[in-house]
Formats: sequence, structure tokens, C-alpha cells
Amino acid sequence: MERYYQPEIECASREEIKALQDERLVRQVRHVWENVPYYRKKMEEKGVTPDDIGSSDDLHKLPFLSKADLREAYPYGLMGMPLKDCVRIQSTSGTTGKRVVAFYTQYDIDLWEDCCARAIMAAGGTNEDVCQVSYGYGLFTGGPGLNGGSHKVGCLTIPTSSGNTERQIMFIQDLSATILCCTPSYAAYIGETMKEMGLGPEDIPLKAGIFGAEAWSQEMRREIENTLGIKAYDIYGLTELSGPGVSFECSAQSGMHINEDHFIAEVIDPETGEVLPEGSQGELVFTSITKEAFPLIRYRTRDICTLTREPCPCGRTHVKMQKPQGRTDDMLIIRGVNVFPSQIETVLLNHGYPANYQIIVDRVKNTDTLDVQVEMTPEMFTDNLGDIAQRQKELVEGLRSMLGLTAKVTLVAPKSIVRSEGKAVRVIDKRKI
Repeated sequence: MERYYQPEIECASREEIKALQDERLVRQVRHVWENVPYYRKKMEEKGVTPDDIGSSDDLHKLPFLSKADLREAYPYGLMGMPLKDCVRIQSTSGTTGKRVVAFYTQYDIDLWEDCCARAIMAAGGTNEDVCQVSYGYGLFTGGPGLNGGSHKVGCLTIPTSSGNTERQIMFIQDLSATILCCTPSYAAYIGETMKEMGLGPEDIPLKAGIFGAEAWSQEMRREIENTLGIKAYDIYGLTELSGPGVSFECSAQSGMHINEDHFIAEVIDPETGEVLPEGSQGELVFTSITKEAFPLIRYRTRDICTLTREPCPCGRTHVKMQKPQGRTDDMLIIRGVNVFPSQIETVLLNHGYPANYQIIVDRVKNTDTLDVQVEMTPEMFTDNLGDIAQRQKELVEGLRSMLGLTAKVTLVAPKSIVRSEGKAVRVIDKRKI
């Protein structure tokens, strides 16, 4: 049976959602015009005023915001409320240059936690559940967002944060945790550690996991589901828009429902900025229509994906975004070929390797090199050298078939690639470009 946190919103008619978006966008544009001089200047440069925005159909008239704008306006330039009305900041982990700092009023936090509560209930959560939040707490949005959502659902919340993996497993067992929230790479690591401890899925009570903050493939989903004995749900968000819960998977697991009462999504051509028809693949752009303190309009996410309004068997009516197919800015261009790390991960998992690998890109004598270092399982590691050479050859062929170029593959010993408790560092690009 499908569960909803706010059924009257999650299952509203298209007409009701559109009316809500129209009203909230008009109000938000005026709020930003009056309170965010940085964006007002961008609107003036484009020759648009709040009077030009009568509904969400006029959204395309407004200027974009990008990560560069956020860095330029750092720290207070995009705030929409006085400092005395703001109660918290969150900040992005690890882009180059200045960090992105996002501000929240108490109202903003309440709405964000509602979005996370919807995600937990879509994963089958109720007030009978024990929810272990193993995302990092602090400036990173993962821990605070799912923690708040878990409270709103009424779950018993275990705020373990990330790290100390054996203690995580102890709490899962001793406190009968049923829902795990963390990055997919950390979920895989918890599963790996359990195996080493001689534990299997039957030894833990988990039934569901809510995993986000980094790209992961369907193959990795299956591996996590098998190792932990759970159903694994995707969740999506950006610090700039609040954090996790901008969109989330339901039981159908055929895309993530965007919380359209809070965010309007568009897909654009990343080169021209032109809005593309529904179903086209392009860059995802979000407008936050309810945030008070950090109200971003037409924010370019750099995520490449498609939107669909196909009816969903779960009963939710909000538009779905497909899992991002990479990013316009972490897409690697190697010898003229577009390469996404997720493509490499798919090949590795299809060949039976654990999802721990590193992609090292360099430029030697003006030619790009691609070296994929892949951890072997302990069983593979005991094979003779001839078997290992054959395995490397198979992966080289698999990658050539997927990517259309030749990569060097180096199989390395189990546990030799540094483990991450937050976002896994998958790509090291040594080129000076």
C-alpha cells in the first residue's frame, strides 16, 4: 500500500499544481525583486520586471542563476530575508573556489523537512519505523534534512552521521533500524563490512534505504539491495535549493517525483539556454517558489536529465525526473569523447566488480590518457596472474564497447582504494586544461 505524507498535495490534479505554481511564482519574483538587489540587477539587464510575470508560463523570460553567480554574491548577496529572520546555514561540500552558503528561515526548514518526510513515507516509512541517518551532519545537508524528515514522520531517529562503520552495524542490529539513509557508496561499504563480519541480510532488520548525494547506477542499486536485503530508493537535492528532498523515488522506482509545490523544473539546451519540450534530454533548471531566505530563480544545476509526466502507479501526480545521466561540468571529454563516470561504473558492476574504483585522467604528449583502477574481490585476488591479465583485458573490451575509446585498466588489491564516508572521490583529473 502506497503511503503519502501530504496526500492532498502529492496527489493533487495537474490543474491544482499549476494554479499553485502560478500564484507562488508571481509572489516569489516580486519578493526577489524587492529584496535581492543582485537578482534585480540581472532582471533589469534582461529588461524584465515583476509585471511581466503573470504565471509559470512566463518563467522563460527570467534570467538564469549559476554557480558562478553564487560565488560572486558570496556570502550574503542572494539573501532574501534580513539576517535576524534567518536561523541556519548549510553549505556545499567541495566545489572549487568559494563555498556556496545557503540560508534558511524556520519556515524554510519546515518546508524542507516536509519534502524529506514525503521521501521517507514513499520508501514505506511510518511512525513505527526506526530510521538511521548515516549522512554527514554539519554543513552538509544530508544529515540535517533526513533527520528532520524522520522526525516529521514520527520515526525513532538514530543520528549516527557517517563513519565508525562497525558501530553503525551494531545500532542497526541492536535498535532494529528499518530504514537507512546515507550515500550509496557508504551503503555499499556498510554491506562490505557486514560480509567481513560474517553477517548477511538475514542478520539485520533493514527493509529500505534512501540514498543520494552522488551518482549511482542501477547495477549498484541491485548490489546494495542484495547485500543489505532492502529496497533502495533514490533521493535528489542541492544545497542551493534546500538539500535532499527536491525529488524522490516512489515504489515504482521509475524516476524521482519533484516536489512541484516548492520547485518548478525546466530542461534547457545547455548551449543556448532554450527551454526544451518535455521528454527531451538537457540541463535541469530549478526555480524555488517557496523559499524565503535563499530564493533562487532559474538555477542551472548542470545535471543532465529528462522530465516525464507519464501517470505513475504510485498515485503521485508530480512530474518525475529521470536519474541524472551525468553533469555538464563533470562530464569528462577524453580524446574528444564525452565520458560519464556512471558509464564506467556500469561496466565494472556488470563484470562482477565491487563499486570501488578510481578514474585517473591525464595528458601525456598532448594525448589524453584514461586509467581506471578497479578493486578486485578477495576471491579474484587469489587468482593467478594469467587470470588477472585476462580479467583486465575483458574490462578494456567492455569499456571500449561502452565508451567508444580505449582505457587502461589496472586491477588492484581489495581495500587498496581509499574508502569515503561522504561523497566518493571517483575522478582524479591531472590534465592542466
